[in-house]
Amino acid sequence: MKIRIFMGGLVLALSTFTLNGDKVSAEELTVATFIPPQHHINKNLFGWFGKEIAKRSGGSLTMKLFPSGQLGAGPVQQYKRVVEGVADITFGVSAYTAAIFPKTMLTIPPGKSTTAKESTDRLWRVFDKYMADEYKQVKALGVFTVAGSLVASTKDISTMKGLKGTKLVPYAAMTTPIIKAMGAVPVQMPVTKMYTGLSTGTIDATYASYNNITPPWNFWDVSKYVVGNIPVQFAATYVAMNKERYDGLSAAHRKIIDDLSGKTMSDQGSATFDGADRRSEAMMKKSPKMKKLSWVQVSSAERAKMDAAVKKGLEAIFADYSKRGIKNAREIYNALNQ
Repeated sequence: MKIRIFMGGLVLALSTFTLNGDKVSAEELTVATFIPPQHHINKNLFGWFGKEIAKRSGGSLTMKLFPSGQLGAGPVQQYKRVVEGVADITFGVSAYTAAIFPKTMLTIPPGKSTTAKESTDRLWRVFDKYMADEYKQVKALGVFTVAGSLVASTKDISTMKGLKGTKLVPYAAMTTPIIKAMGAVPVQMPVTKMYTGLSTGTIDATYASYNNITPPWNFWDVSKYVVGNIPVQFAATYVAMNKERYDGLSAAHRKIIDDLSGKTMSDQGSATFDGADRRSEAMMKKSPKMKKLSWVQVSSAERAKMDAAVKKGLEAIFADYSKRGIKNAREIYNALNQ
């Protein structure tokens, strides 16, 4: 039995292996992300996935990770890359191809959830009924969220007055009516450009997770304020597999993928995001870097005004969905927030 070792991969690849009495050809799956190697999604989520498929297959199914856009630069094309087979598996952000995932996007506006776990749990309660058809071009391995519970900014936006005219990056363009109702000016920008946007003044503020403030994103280097107690937005993310690549695997290998997919991988993803936020929050409380920033909380009175703006913005979002032929957007949003 031949063994090849990939220094950039996570596991060993075996030429052939006998699994449950059946001879199975060795398979190595390519995984493409746009995030840096040290990002927790690469280390934790795909670290877990790589170990699990190797263990469950006896080493005949492995993966090799290509971080930082090594199989194609930029996060916007991640879905196209997996559909076209540039990579076997990709990690992407739904908002970057919003037209493909309009119903999934309804997880993004503020609602009852405050953490990635809460939001992801609610998503999967209704996924099969409302959203599964958006993933017909691929094998959906996981769909999960990250909580944008902070705003990183170069000005104090903890009041509606402070928000007025602020160039603010939301988690998705579809929340534009909410941002406008708050008095801010929505600016669309991928997370990979936000550091530069804050440092150059292209934007004044951006929705952020705790992990965005600290490494590897380091928004604390280019911000003057970190604002909490805001209406929480969520970024919807996915892990997708090329459908032909999945169909071409052996039945034994497909079963391993199936057993790790859906809510199982999504729980791992949301836990990875929440865990990173907890670590970053603890780091922020201790780091001398935070002494250069003002960490402020929106007051109850101002939060009530922001929540009212959210409700107003949601009505505009539902009306826009209806014009685009999605008549049940309100129903989906309400189901996500039961």
